[in-house]
Amino acid sequence: MDLVLRATFVFFLILLVTRAVGRRELSSMEPFDVILLVVIGDLVQQGVTQSDYSLTGTTLVIATLAVLTVATAWLSFRFRRLRPLLEGEPVVLVADGEIRARALRRQRITVDELGAEARQAQIGSLADVRFAVLETSGRISFVTD
Repeated sequence: MDLVLRATFVFFLILLVTRAVGRRELSSMEPFDVILLVVIGDLVQQGVTQSDYSLTGTTLVIATLAVLTVATAWLSFRFRRLRPLLEGEPVVLVADGEIRARALRRQRITVDELGAEARQAQIGSLADVRFAVLETSGRISFVTD
């Protein structure tokens, strides 16, 4: 039972940390970020299982994390009010060609990064953008006139 409680705590801790880090950072991971995630994964494993290296303990932890993952997805699907908490909400970065500086600051995105994303979407100028939205996946979608 101790392993289940530890795995549950760590699951919600990781959920909180990933929500705090922000979706933009998670969508464009650098090699250093991947290494950091692997190290965090190892530390989490040690914190959850302590010195229990049994097959039963491993199975219990994996099953607990899987059940919690499915449960949060189901809760997000079933209860609309929980969706922003669990998945986040899309953020409008540009509206009618006007850059929303406050939204960019909150999401830690520079105008240069936004411009680069627009160019990758074959958009020459942000003034041509009707809407630019940072989706919950971390990608920016553009709507032009």
